[in-house]
Amino acid sequence: MPLDLTASSVDLTRTICDIASVSGEEKDLADLIEESVRAYEHLEVIRHGNTVVARTNLSRAQRVVIAGHIDTVPINGNVPTRTVEYDGHPYLWGRGTVDMKGGVAVQLKLAAELTDPVVDITWMWYDNEEVAASLNGLNLLSAERPDLFAADFAILGEPSNGEVEGGCNGTLRAIVRTRGVRAHSARAWIGENAIHAAAPILARLAEYRAKEVQVEGLAYRESLSAVRIDGGIAGNVIPDLCEVEVNYRFAPSKTAADAETHVRGVFEGFDLEITDAAEGARPGLDAPIAQEFVNAVGAQPRPKYGWTDVARFSALGIPAVNYGPGDPHLAHHDEERVPLAQIDAVEQGLRTWLTAR
Repeated sequence: MPLDLTASSVDLTRTICDIASVSGEEKDLADLIEESVRAYEHLEVIRHGNTVVARTNLSRAQRVVIAGHIDTVPINGNVPTRTVEYDGHPYLWGRGTVDMKGGVAVQLKLAAELTDPVVDITWMWYDNEEVAASLNGLNLLSAERPDLFAADFAILGEPSNGEVEGGCNGTLRAIVRTRGVRAHSARAWIGENAIHAAAPILARLAEYRAKEVQVEGLAYRESLSAVRIDGGIAGNVIPDLCEVEVNYRFAPSKTAADAETHVRGVFEGFDLEITDAAEGARPGLDAPIAQEFVNAVGAQPRPKYGWTDVARFSALGIPAVNYGPGDPHLAHHDEERVPLAQIDAVEQGLRTWLTAR
């Protein structure tokens, strides 16, 4: 049975949150989305794997991509959803309510209802955002159907507390290694302890002071953090290898190459391997269409600290912002919950902009 796209955005959020779609298990929800939007004659529907695209073809002067991922991180006793009250306000509680099925529900409802928008719209609902980039449905779609990404502006429904968050920080991960010599721990002086040798790495991290970088009027906070440490093979053996994994979140004014140079400078003298890097995205708020959007929804733009798929659009030269219901601090949290009023407000904001004449 297809989704009822005439239901309220809140009820639609509840429905799709109760359909489990942990990364890699999105097929059931993707099938329902495809079946539901195919019922609307004003939409051309394309299916690619578990990514569903629906677009208008009205020969408007401009086209906008509005996208949202349909996967979630693993469920941990937080489905089915329920309505709860915090500080006197009603919230929808449960996995995916924030990240980001509230945004997806708004998009589905508007896709069905807006038959005569002022811009052509390409709606994209994609899979595997929460896992490796090689599996990301948006990434795979862009490789197979780059024509679907032709647009003047893009909006990602990532949680932003119903505000507009421009661009995003970049991210880089690296392994910093120290090596030693194994020995019996009863005769520790025979060996060289690789874990002890890692102490200067941790000291540099503890002393590191991240910058706040202004980019096109928004202040992006950077960070450099240890996120994992691994060493030792047994309780009676001096370890000969220690690995400290670090994550650098860098302002979108830097390239990934700039970020690598910076991290190598911080850990000069150590064996360092870059394992992953993704460019950030500049805010793009100087584009006239972006300014029109910000004015229409009545938002005060903020920076996005976490990496999101706006970076994929930015790399294509398309200005992109994050705009969706939910507090980013509660994304992936076991107490994930979204104010009902924010879902309604984001729906109204998008509706106003897409229909204003």
